[in-house]
Amino acid sequence: MAVSKKNEFTQEEIWLADIAKSLSHPARIKILKVLNEMDRCMVGNLVDQLPLAQATVSQHLKELKNVGLISGEIDGPKVCYCVNNKELTKAKTALDKLFNKIGCC
Repeated sequence: MAVSKKNEFTQEEIWLADIAKSLSHPARIKILKVLNEMDRCMVGNLVDQLPLAQATVSQHLKELKNVGLISGEIDGPKVCYCVNNKELTKAKTALDKLFNKIGCC
């Protein structure tokens, strides 16, 4: 059985890897763009903007919500999603810091 080595990394490194993983699908990038443009919207509005089934969109929303890049508020039987600007800014700052340290070729 494989042994997890996550404890060998800092919380920030693990968090940043989770952020990167959540951004690793084009549908999630599109969801962030749509939410940013619309300020907030329901799943149905997102489904209209994407070439994906409602269940698939919901799974992508779940991934973005799990890392905190978006938040969702229950509005009756529906959930209204919006970008979590504080967490998105934190992620951008951490990614900028990482890439500035790595440098360019």
